[in-house]
Amino acid sequence: MAFTDLLISTCTVRQYSSISADAYGQPVKTYHDHLTGQLCRLSGAQAREFKVGAEVVIADAKLFIGAVDISERDQVIVDGVTYEVLSVIPIKAGTIENHHKECYLRIVR
Repeated sequence: MAFTDLLISTCTVRQYSSISADAYGQPVKTYHDHLTGQLCRLSGAQAREFKVGAEVVIADAKLFIGAVDISERDQVIVDGVTYEVLSVIPIKAGTIENHHKECYLRIVR
């Protein structure tokens, strides 16, 4: 079975654009769709902790995705739910240096 056969969902990777102001002048991060229709697989995160700035957060999910352009500043939308990317880990398989990536995610609330 090939790795792509295990990817049973599709997702959209949204890339960080800039910080703009809302109607009250408060800063708001803006994103744009970077990659759409990417094959992926979402699973539980097994209670892994990550430090985000001065805050320690627990990942809500783990995403398996091909060797695509994704980073810790991005967001991912899977099944209508938006997640913040906490960590991106490139995975080596055999002689392929960047076979796929495992990303730890937190639900955007």
